[in-house]
Amino acid sequence: MDVRTFLDKKVTEYNKPSFIKDDPVCIPHLFTKKQDIEIAGLFASVFAWGNRTIIIKKSRELMQLMDMAPYDFIVNHEETDLKRMLGFKHRTFNATDLLYFIAFLQYHYQHNRSLETAFFPDKVLQAAANGNVVELGLIHFHHYFFSLEDYPHRTKKHIASPEKNSNCKRLNMFLRWMVRADKCGVDFGIWKRITPASLICPVDLHVARVATRFDLLDRKVIDWNAAVELTGYLRTLDPEDPVKYDFALFALGVMEKYV
Repeated sequence: MDVRTFLDKKVTEYNKPSFIKDDPVCIPHLFTKKQDIEIAGLFASVFAWGNRTIIIKKSRELMQLMDMAPYDFIVNHEETDLKRMLGFKHRTFNATDLLYFIAFLQYHYQHNRSLETAFFPDKVLQAAANGNVVELGLIHFHHYFFSLEDYPHRTKKHIASPEKNSNCKRLNMFLRWMVRADKCGVDFGIWKRITPASLICPVDLHVARVATRFDLLDRKVIDWNAAVELTGYLRTLDPEDPVKYDFALFALGVMEKYV
């Protein structure tokens, strides 16, 4: 069995509704309103490092603090409502970070109907060339996210950027959730300003090990260039939907412990 056939088989095996309940993607799946999905997805992806059970637990806890209506809470909360957030913490993400995230999201949604334009406004789409729209979008989002007055410097570690040569694993995963569209029920496909063909594969240590094992990745440092290199190979397997192979690589590395 060649690599493409094997990986396609693993995509089919894992890209289905049964995958959802044990993955952070289950958090945005609690909602049906577009803005709720975006907000829940952003937080779940930002929290997505370490034990998946704890990631899901803490993400759900935050949604409950927002009365299971994150968009309504973000847009309409009173100052007194923020007091309940002061005890929230997930690893190095604390109340200071959370309050700034809320402030930014409130600012953005006061001027925009979707979080999509925080990543891919017209100026990013116009500037994108050579398929680098995601790179430009992530750089733009980082600058935009920290454009509010008196942002906490400590919060910068929670929003990665290709400009810092980060692999941006968590944000690329978030973009996969929002942009990929198929009939399998895991990813949402609610953002239309870019296509799934433009996405960059989320890469962490587990994915990189599997990719290296299959000779899909030569680069030893797991940085932005590694994510671009791996995605470039995956586009030779499926130019229209390269990031579907994230299901296979992630599952082989984390769930099957293939290497």
